[in-house]
Amino acid sequence: MHTTQINHSTPSKTEPRQKKANQTPLRHAHAMLRIINKRSFATLATTSSAGWSHAAGVVYQAVDGELWIHTTRSSRKARNIAATGKVGIGIAFRRLPVGPPFTIHYQAAAELVAMDAPAAVRLLDANALKRVAGHGALDMADGCFIRVAKPKTLHSYGPGARIIDLIRDPLNTGAMSVSVPAETGGVR
Repeated sequence: MHTTQINHSTPSKTEPRQKKANQTPLRHAHAMLRIINKRSFATLATTSSAGWSHAAGVVYQAVDGELWIHTTRSSRKARNIAATGKVGIGIAFRRLPVGPPFTIHYQAAAELVAMDAPAAVRLLDANALKRVAGHGALDMADGCFIRVAKPKTLHSYGPGARIIDLIRDPLNTGAMSVSVPAETGGVR
């Protein structure tokens, strides 16, 4: 996959132009963080200590730059996180009625958080985890939360690219990577 960094230079005739609103890395990072915050479904990828990959669809809640996910301690994803402390997050979403969905993805540290841990209780009391705490989740005997750390680098396909460029040259346009500045606080 061809990955480009957003820059301030004038594009050549062979380079696709970026949307004016997303020409700076900071604006692109903010735009992608807003998309993550608006969504609630992602693919969570983990790896076991033996090196076996696992991917699962999950519902998440973005809180102060972190993603919170409910699961059970006996689940494969929880066992993998306990063993490695690392995850991959992929969020796909439609912007166009045709063609592949746009994506945002990143890697981050993750940890299991007990449902009665002070951080979880504080968020539950503030009703900040309502997307992931419903449907009897809090009554599960071995239930816990996965807390995914704030992203440091976001990778995407689609956001920030001009639609016409994606249609004309989908293999060489649309893929971007951007560092998330510390002052953004991650996902908001």
